[in-house]
Amino acid sequence: MLDFPRWKKIFLWAITLVAIAAALPSITSLSGLKWPSSLPDPEVNLGLDLAGGSHILLEADPAEVAATRLEKLEEQVRDALRRNEPRIAIGDISTRGNRLTFMLEDPSMVDAAREAILPFTDGAGTVRDWNIEVVDGSRFILTPTEAGLENAIQTAMESATDVVRRRIDGLGTREPTIIRQGDTRIVVQVPGLGDPEALKELLGKTAALEFKLVVREASQDEVLSGLAAEGQVFPYAESAGLPGGVVVERLGGISGETLTEAQQSFDAQDNSPVVDITFDPDGARKFSRMTTQNTGERFAIILDDEVISAPVMREPIRGGRSQISGGFTVESANQLAIQLQSGALPVALEVVEERTVGPDLGADSIRKGMLAMGVGSLLVVVLMIATYGRFGVYATAALVLNVGMILGIMAVMNTTLTLPGIAGFVLTIGAAVDANVLINERIREERKRGRRVVAAVENGYKEASRAIYDANITNFIAGMLLFLFGSGPIRGFAVVLIIGLFTSVFTAVTLTRMWVAGWLRKKRPSELHV
Repeated sequence: MLDFPRWKKIFLWAITLVAIAAALPSITSLSGLKWPSSLPDPEVNLGLDLAGGSHILLEADPAEVAATRLEKLEEQVRDALRRNEPRIAIGDISTRGNRLTFMLEDPSMVDAAREAILPFTDGAGTVRDWNIEVVDGSRFILTPTEAGLENAIQTAMESATDVVRRRIDGLGTREPTIIRQGDTRIVVQVPGLGDPEALKELLGKTAALEFKLVVREASQDEVLSGLAAEGQVFPYAESAGLPGGVVVERLGGISGETLTEAQQSFDAQDNSPVVDITFDPDGARKFSRMTTQNTGERFAIILDDEVISAPVMREPIRGGRSQISGGFTVESANQLAIQLQSGALPVALEVVEERTVGPDLGADSIRKGMLAMGVGSLLVVVLMIATYGRFGVYATAALVLNVGMILGIMAVMNTTLTLPGIAGFVLTIGAAVDANVLINERIREERKRGRRVVAAVENGYKEASRAIYDANITNFIAGMLLFLFGSGPIRGFAVVLIIGLFTSVFTAVTLTRMWVAGWLRKKRPSELHV
């Protein structure tokens, strides 16, 4: 009990002081004081409910997933039949009625055609994506299965959630909450961001980038109807400052999926904001081939079904690097770069709910939470000292250090404090007080049994520690489950709870034991007032 070597004391004090030092910037911030800018400032992030910020709810349209899937299948089927040896010629092809139909020019090629398109109709595992039916001896009908469509929606939403997370990370915002809600919704909460319009602008765009060959300019009527005999019709974006739109080749071209890098830059000639893009090797090869084979032709840069610009390819563009210009501001170019860098959304997301949480509500919560903690802690201190004397003073000191260590560890780990996190704080303080009460009561019992002072203290700590460890292991398991399966504020509560379990055991058991051992060695008391 009394054996606490010097190295061990230095080690324990070092841990304590480092954690407390890491907590000081957060303590000054929460108290409204200014922390010197010349010193490091690991600070606890405040969640949306404490710092204020933006909350939006995004929703995807399953019908769009089905349409995109059907369009992709058409291109895959065309490409597979064209590449087949011998080539399989087809006549009419249609995507009406949410199914793909086409007719073979040579009915004897039915088996070969089925074999060629089979890889695109099989889904993952035992789930089939498309049913294949052949009617009239040469007409294929590909119908989506319900299981395949559900699987596609789930995959699209998982991918969309990742893209949203990457876009938010691109803002440099710390600790956003991005969670799925139901099958087709995503909740986004960004603490500290008070401009929901900027968030909507960033997340509301699909960022589907395409490079397609221009057939000709489209008339206003064609733009309004969206129909042209030669290909697809896309309108000019507002930033392009041009009326009407263009007709582009319906299939082929290059998609933004082959981009590896996108960043805002400035044009070398007129210093206007642009976005520099870099393709991966496959995209660079396709881009080089397209610009080489079509030098002198125009190609349209299409973003989210709008033409940003349609320049003439004056010379082959090799090396996989290009530039997107189109009347950008620095902010819009930077936003586009973030969108392209994070990838295109696999499905368009519509904002169905938005709100801004003001910081005043959070400040009021912090003030009331601090008041509750202060009043509660004062009552606990008075009760502990009145009940256990010197041992109550040790418990109080451990309690104060416990709060500081929790804040310090949270700051170092860059975690977020939410309103439920404050509840976790209060809970861990209660657990720390319980631990000290348990230890002191066990020491009392040992003295009543007639044990000597040192033996009573040693047995008291030994017996109480077992119960404390058992209780905290149980709480740790519960905290881990909340962290793994919870989200948002529940995770915030779990993080504070788990950190608090370690610090409360450390301060209530280890530190107080070191202090009591030092006092016993120095004073050698014959009686304990506990």
